Amino acid sequence: MSRGKQATEEAAAAPMAAGVALQTMRRRVRLSRVTVWAFIAAGPIALGVALASTPATVEAAAQDAPTPPVRSTAGAADPAGYAQLFLSTWLRSSTDDASTAQARLAQSMAPDVELPDPAADAQPAPGPVSVTAVRSVQRDGGAWSVTVAAQYNDGRVRYYAVPVATDRAGASFTVTGAPGVVAAPARVEVPKPVYGVSVPEGDLSSAVGEFLAAYLTAAGEVDRYLAPGVTMRAVSPAPYTAVTVRQVSAVEEAAAAEQVPADGTKVRVLAHVEAQDAEGRWPLAYELTLTARSGRWDISALESGTAQGGGAR
Repeated sequence: MSRGKQATEEAAAAPMAAGVALQTMRRRVRLSRVTVWAFIAAGPIALGVALASTPATVEAAAQDAPTPPVRSTAGAADPAGYAQLFLSTWLRSSTDDASTAQARLAQSMAPDVELPDPAADAQPAPGPVSVTAVRSVQRDGGAWSVTVAAQYNDGRVRYYAVPVATDRAGASFTVTGAPGVVAAPARVEVPKPVYGVSVPEGDLSSAVGEFLAAYLTAAGEVDRYLAPGVTMRAVSPAPYTAVTVRQVSAVEEAAAAEQVPADGTKVRVLAHVEAQDAEGRWPLAYELTLTARSGRWDISALESGTAQGGGAR
């Protein structure tokens, strides 16, 4: 055999041997592809050294690696809905007929809680028209106290505190005791609105009125009132037939200027409007951000649910 042919076969045998060793070590320690190819690029000798030292290296790395923390979902397992359902069924139950579907459900949710016992000569009172959880407080461990409001046809509202226990995974609940009637939650002091600039009738108030008419009554396309790059969909189906602007106030003085200011000027406004449908007139409020562009005002943001102050005037 010639020396050239022998050298060629030896050169081919080295990568093949390295490849066999590589496959073996992949099955044993599952080396990352990046590391393996780095050693292959370094040559057969480096690969052999890497393969010989890999088990010890991997074992040491496994010992030094910190154990990932176990996350519990208990913090997110708010049992408000469970307490709400229990109170709704409990208020519609009676010890006189514990076989009703409402009574059976209440007892399955709270095995140790007695059902109400109405007086024998009392008129059967209808259950509440709505039951709504309004507050949840987590106690020690998996214990919770949920405040639930029950509203009746005659306008009465009673608040109940319902004790509920949850498991660590937040997947199981049990009402642990009878509900207790509690006082209504106190009203929080609301900061004064920051909209202290009165906006007169003009370009800005007209832009607000036309936009809200398109947004709430489908009177025109919403897009024509939006700033470039802003996307917004109208309420669908349109809930009202007409919208009237009653008052507009702003944070910035530029909103009250007689002429539209320089392009790019932004103002934040609070618009009190009156919306009309077949059932009546409804005072609504919207917080908007407008941007000046080419002598007009464009709507650049609609903030829902954050407006403060009175209704329509």
